[in-house]
Amino acid sequence: MMNKKSGLAGSLLILLAGVLWGSIGVFVKELNRVGATGEVTNFLRQSPAFVLMIPVCLLKGGPRSLKVSGRTLLSCLVFGVICHGMTNICYTAAVNTIGMSSSVVLLYLAPVFTMLFSILFFKEKMSLRKVAAIFINILGCVLTVTNGVFDFRTLAIVGILFGIGSGFCYGLAPIVWKFTREGENPYVVNLYSFLFAAIFLGLWMKPWQGGIAIDGKMIFWGVLFGLVATAAAYTVYYMGLQIITESSRVPVIASIEVVVATLFGILLYSEGIGPVGILGIVLVLASIAIMNLKKKPKD
Repeated sequence: MMNKKSGLAGSLLILLAGVLWGSIGVFVKELNRVGATGEVTNFLRQSPAFVLMIPVCLLKGGPRSLKVSGRTLLSCLVFGVICHGMTNICYTAAVNTIGMSSSVVLLYLAPVFTMLFSILFFKEKMSLRKVAAIFINILGCVLTVTNGVFDFRTLAIVGILFGIGSGFCYGLAPIVWKFTREGENPYVVNLYSFLFAAIFLGLWMKPWQGGIAIDGKMIFWGVLFGLVATAAAYTVYYMGLQIITESSRVPVIASIEVVVATLFGILLYSEGIGPVGILGIVLVLASIAIMNLKKKPKD
């Protein structure tokens, strides 16, 4: 009974993380509105999140909690550089090359990569139910984002590779977590991951070279971005990863982000959605439900 309750709790935490990530588009639009470039936006997402996590860690565990093992620090480095930094870099490059819709679709190939990694590294068994859920999930994400309209004329090989790269890096997150010690403090993991991500993005993107003056409005939206869609989202995400034992389930559950982002677009920015897009939302929700169905004895 306890395992079932823990599994449900883990799924709900991952689901909540996806809901919070669904607000990313709102912050990106608002930062763009006040003049922030893509480089500044990516940097502002990670750096305030790091600063915000410092008092949280001190309140939750005191100064001693900041001392971690070399193995945990290495995992945080991988999280920060690959799962945060490279995902952002590849995704931004894909958006600039092939557009947002196609980029989001490629980003959500992540469940496939996570499934393959889970089989390769952890010998996780893939049932027909899981494979069906992943297929339905990807189809749902594609239909939700594109609304059934595919413009292959805008696609470029480099952009496609960047999009696949973003999905690859994103799909690594549950796998990297498996290599950290069980029961590791998710607040401290967040803190160091954001630190490494901020340093990496700062060195790579050099947002200060764009001639953009970071003013009060950018800082306001950057802090909110770092608080809601980054610090809070990844904290509950890591808490969920501590509970969920099957890594392949994680990106499917987190794909609720696509649904929430679409709803934000409709409610806040009057973006349209047709029957195909609605079907996509239904398929995403169905895939999450299928992935969380009670296992049969032989599943």
